[in-house]
Amino acid sequence: MFEILADRTYRHLFLSQVVALLGTGLATVALGLLAFDLAGEGAGMVLGTVFTIKMVAYVGIAPIAGAFADRVNRRALLVWLDIVRGGTALCLPFVTEIWQIYVLIFLLQSASAAFTPTFQATIPDVLPDEARYTRALSLSRLSYDIENIVSPTLAALLLALMSYNTLFFGTVAGFAASALLVVSVALPSPKPAEPRGIYDRTTRGLRIYLATPRLRGLLGLNLAVSSAGAMVLVNSVVLVRSDLGLNESALAWTMFAFGAGSMTTALLLPSVLDHLPDRPVMITGAFTLVAALVGLAVAIVVVGLTWPILLTAWVVVGLGYSAVLTSSGRLLRRSAHTEDRPAVFAAQFALSHACWLVAYPLSGWLMAAFGTVTALIALAGLATAGIVVALRVWPADDPEIVEHTHDNLPLDHPHLQGHRHHAHALVIDDTHPRWGSQF
Repeated sequence: MFEILADRTYRHLFLSQVVALLGTGLATVALGLLAFDLAGEGAGMVLGTVFTIKMVAYVGIAPIAGAFADRVNRRALLVWLDIVRGGTALCLPFVTEIWQIYVLIFLLQSASAAFTPTFQATIPDVLPDEARYTRALSLSRLSYDIENIVSPTLAALLLALMSYNTLFFGTVAGFAASALLVVSVALPSPKPAEPRGIYDRTTRGLRIYLATPRLRGLLGLNLAVSSAGAMVLVNSVVLVRSDLGLNESALAWTMFAFGAGSMTTALLLPSVLDHLPDRPVMITGAFTLVAALVGLAVAIVVVGLTWPILLTAWVVVGLGYSAVLTSSGRLLRRSAHTEDRPAVFAAQFALSHACWLVAYPLSGWLMAAFGTVTALIALAGLATAGIVVALRVWPADDPEIVEHTHDNLPLDHPHLQGHRHHAHALVIDDTHPRWGSQF
């Protein structure tokens, strides 16, 4: 897996991602402490609003940004977005009112909503070979999991020496380092196929996404991932601190268990995907999520909640979580032309976060209103619904090369080369406006 770091361009992009993630992790810790300073016991409401603003920015801004990402130089775009994120983070230590947090977080997350899918769409152009790209996806997943462990630890060490406001300067440094790493390499910037209207550009990624069966299946799996992931991310603190009565260190280890499961899959997945198609791997991962939630619910009913049982369940959730998320980039890469990839990656970014926007509050409400077992079963049911959708809309036989006939083009059209019936890798575009064998 790590041999792809020998590619200088990818190595710099990967390091850019790592330092930006570390900076973001520091900001997450500092933001919680800032909210407590300004709102006291109302800090939870402030942070809940912040997370909602983050998701709204992701869902609303990503498709718009993706529509214009192919119109500008990618390296320049990524660098300027890092500058915007760094400049916004630089303002956070000087906040004195809660509304100022909301405005700054919207600006920061809007820049991230433009940066992340553009960055993700660049990697398959840097590493066009699928096997190497798969290893890049695993490394990316690994970096997210490591950040979940390293950032809180680094924040704790820094807080022992300085005030929490200083952490925001670490965030600024992370985005600055990210910009320097991006500007140090040349990035491919595919030219747009042809001029398009604003509506066409804004909705193109979503239209390609929703017209492609494997991507509609991915949307169902996104719902499964967000349902199980929300249970872990939202309710672990209640399970550990309230139900089990354990300390903050136990909470950190509980989240580590989830990250450890995810990292394990990320390390093993490249060799698995060398031999198996994406669909069975991702479906198996999604069913693993459901099994972990149901298994934990049954264990609580039969023997009661214990910390070892919770740790085991979260490891299994992590295994399935990474199996779905790591593989998703391969589907996106396969389902769009180079010039459309930013828009399609932006559509995935927006639609997946729309699932999280549903799952986050639902998970917290179920836990508070009905208790742990009901929350686990309900979220497992929602995840199962997502899997059923994926099984129905994503055919088991999903060949890349599809025989099809064009009645929508004149015979002298360059695409036909004199033959209305032909076969090639089918991708939704202007000459193939829908999925099928007849156009």
